[in-house]
Amino acid sequence: MGILAFGVAVALLYFGRVFFITVIIAAIISFLLDPAVLFFMKLKMPRGVASFVVCSLGLMFLYLAGLGIYTEGLAMLNDLPAYGARINELVDGATGRMDNMEKSMYRGLMPKRFQEETQQQAEREAAARNNNKKKKPEPAPVPSIQEVRVRPEPTPLVNYVYVYLTSFYNVLLMASFVPFLVYFQLSWGDHLRTRVLYLFDGADRHVAGHALASVAEMVRAYVVGNFLLGLVLSLASSILFASVKLPYWLIAGPVSGFLSLIPYIGLPLALMPPMIAALPMSTGPQIYLFLGVSVALLHLFALNLLYPKFVGARVHLNPLVVTLALMFWGMLWGGIGLVLAIPLTAAIKAVCDNVGSLQAYGKLLGD
Repeated sequence: MGILAFGVAVALLYFGRVFFITVIIAAIISFLLDPAVLFFMKLKMPRGVASFVVCSLGLMFLYLAGLGIYTEGLAMLNDLPAYGARINELVDGATGRMDNMEKSMYRGLMPKRFQEETQQQAEREAAARNNNKKKKPEPAPVPSIQEVRVRPEPTPLVNYVYVYLTSFYNVLLMASFVPFLVYFQLSWGDHLRTRVLYLFDGADRHVAGHALASVAEMVRAYVVGNFLLGLVLSLASSILFASVKLPYWLIAGPVSGFLSLIPYIGLPLALMPPMIAALPMSTGPQIYLFLGVSVALLHLFALNLLYPKFVGARVHLNPLVVTLALMFWGMLWGGIGLVLAIPLTAAIKAVCDNVGSLQAYGKLLGD
């Protein structure tokens, strides 16, 4: 029965991933904003008004951040011809170097007799192509009625567009519910907590209340720790990129800093913004080497020294469990599963630590 229940739970998490991801993201945001709501409530504001003010400030912050990204994006759009020319130049240069390397290896490894035969064969093929060009092309044969009937009709472009947009429809639809879910969870936080605790009796009610408080505190600490670490990396990356006069360093620095926080694939993702921004620069390959080494050193410094202090001490998960959690949630939910894997696993550990019959599992997950 336990194995069947686990299988059903995994199936529900997989097929209802858009719904669960939306609810979990809204819950994490509400846990993060709840201290701000309590601050405004101390100023004699009702909880509903305080929740509305906090949500409005959060949406304003997102709007300003999006406006800045949009402004920088328009500037980058004007420079697309320069990016395209630079990419073509790099591709042509790499192709030429590969051809020269291949020819030099061929000359050094192949005997001279085979080289002469290959050259003569290439000359004969070139002469044959020239003769074929001089001949008058024959008219294409007219297909028979039977051939025309069995040929499938081309798929209209509208069908391709519809299939492509349908995959994003559910995501956009659920994302539109996030602000409302966050507001209702903040404004009705005390009511929801009381009603949840009414589901338990006696001592179980106290355990459930302590478990909910532990989950909220852990998620809040994890998100705040990652946000502070992202700010440090963003500031360091922006200063580094500005020192070499990298185009659009004001947007490449923060994007690279926060992408570096993604587990396991953070380093290659953090390298992409500065490498793309450096394409129009005509300073040679040394700028790419400098950016690659600098971003890698920043990533390793943050992962080995800053991450344990900002985040690791807040979740108390051992490395094996973290790796397995990343594999499991990444398999179920893809890229967003990698981002949510650690807080979800830490929340499960917080529940196990507060339930007597599950404390052994909490110790198994812990560090």
